[in-house]
Amino acid sequence: MSPRSASVNEELRRRSRERLLQATVDLVGERGYESTTLGDIAQRAGAARGLISYYFPGKRQLLQSAVHRLMHLTLQAALEREPRPAGPDAGRELLARAIDAILGLAHDRALLMRTHMAGILTAEGFIQCPEQQRLAQLLRETVVAYGSTDPDTDYPLLRALLMGAVVPMLLPGAPMPRARLRAELFQRYGLEWELGVPPGEEPAAVTRPRGINSPQLAGS
Repeated sequence: MSPRSASVNEELRRRSRERLLQATVDLVGERGYESTTLGDIAQRAGAARGLISYYFPGKRQLLQSAVHRLMHLTLQAALEREPRPAGPDAGRELLARAIDAILGLAHDRALLMRTHMAGILTAEGFIQCPEQQRLAQLLRETVVAYGSTDPDTDYPLLRALLMGAVVPMLLPGAPMPRARLRAELFQRYGLEWELGVPPGEEPAAVTRPRGINSPQLAGS
């Protein structure tokens, strides 16, 4: 039997890694972080326990990569959903979809996203990984489509604003409504409420001072 080619081995490694990432978001979303062991994740993924250590330094790094993959896939699906945006307002629709995708994920997967944000806010901080880089590239492309001429400045700002909106949605016992936070972000970028996928609830009233336009991305 001839040995597998390098490309076949690479594909098998990719699939194994993705099974581990998917098992992580599934289990942490079901049980919480502390109640999910690396052995549980390996078993759910159908992989050897030692394979996790081959790809990830520890459980926290595995979780961040897993959630970044989920965010990337969710955002990609939202941006590519039919009908695909076209014409001069396509960038505005794409930005609205991006905002709705991230807020929707925080709303639908609150336990998972709360655990993820708690890890980012600890001393371990923000972990760079291929999944995070793919997510960053999608958001960067979105601000470019919106009209940014300085994406190196505008992408980090969008990321910070989205994180700033997700945190109050996830506060135990005192969460802010998604519609209210969406309205604030849409006002910030001058987006109409009907763009994207509006949540079922109506937005809380947002008062805009007279004579003040919504701030736009740099250069837009």
